[in-house]
Amino acid sequence: MSPTSTPVSTLEAPVLARLSTLDRFLPVWIIAAMALGLALGRLVPGLDEALSAVEVGSVSLPIALGLLVMMYPVLAKVRYTQLGRVSSDAAGRRMLVASLVLNWVLGPALMFALAWLLLPDSPEFRTGLVIVGLARCIAMVLIWNDLACGDREAAAVLVAVNSVFQIVAFAALGWFYLQVLPSWLGLPTASADFSVGAVVVSVLVFLGIPLVAGYLTRAVGERARGREWYEQRFLPRLGPWALYGLLFTIVLLFALQGDAITSAPGDVARIALPLLAYFVVMFGGSFALGRAIGLDYARTTTLSFTAAGNNFELAIAVAIGTFGVTSGQALAGVVGPLIEVPVLVALVYVALWAGRRFFPDDPTVPAVPAAAGTSTSRSAP
Repeated sequence: MSPTSTPVSTLEAPVLARLSTLDRFLPVWIIAAMALGLALGRLVPGLDEALSAVEVGSVSLPIALGLLVMMYPVLAKVRYTQLGRVSSDAAGRRMLVASLVLNWVLGPALMFALAWLLLPDSPEFRTGLVIVGLARCIAMVLIWNDLACGDREAAAVLVAVNSVFQIVAFAALGWFYLQVLPSWLGLPTASADFSVGAVVVSVLVFLGIPLVAGYLTRAVGERARGREWYEQRFLPRLGPWALYGLLFTIVLLFALQGDAITSAPGDVARIALPLLAYFVVMFGGSFALGRAIGLDYARTTTLSFTAAGNNFELAIAVAIGTFGVTSGQALAGVVGPLIEVPVLVALVYVALWAGRRFFPDDPTVPAVPAAAGTSTSRSAP
């Protein structure tokens, strides 16, 4: 679905009905991809040797292609020319500052704390979750924001800012949270396999290449055919490829992770618990902060979803490139989307309820519950 425009009539439908079939059943597709991967791992002998026959850095070529395919459509959606829009008024500047603090200070710190609190005896999973906490959301946040009637243009700007920040800051923050901060606190640091250089290469390859490709695609597409064609015709056709790439990568990861997963299914549940806590705390805290600094409902919602979501595509890519495809760090990244999708769909309903409860006179709040199936009005942000 296009994250840039939602006709008012579609706001009358329940939240799940307004998702595309692919997005609506994403947890089902992810579970099916996991099952297929496990089956392939058991039924196809020598699969791991075949996948590693050709590598890009330390990542097998098929997995590298899957990672690039799932990142590119997301970054082709971003309106890069809108970066100055958020700072054009006082409320926008407050939102931008709050978003930077939430995404690049509080979010990583919270995930670090939850990982150490809930996984003190699992260094690989813990490291994987820290990497997830550093990968700020640039993907499906546009969908969740649109479903909850957030400010679409502000969301696009914050996504663009996060994209740029990840290129600049990801490796440095990884070094800080995996090496420096644990050392200061007297905790074990990441294993010797961790390399800031490897993280830099992974970010440049798996974020830098699709970022440049996405920017050029939008620039050329809009210049040749116009923005309306690009966003209403081209992006809906390109968008599903992000999911195809994600599912393809998950199949290969679980084909290689099969023995580790089937021998310890409780590991998935252990990884899920801090992720669930993270989503709830980040969303609730960001929503309260948005209201406290005087943002309207639409921008508060945008602030909350951009702070609560994570870029699991990048986290998976960095974990694979740095620690290997069969590592616990990679498994932690793969479990992420399985938990994120149903939780953030539920938070769409929470946002709509909170808007009516805490922003009673705000024209950007839907007039009635979107799930009620009755008329819903909304002023454009």
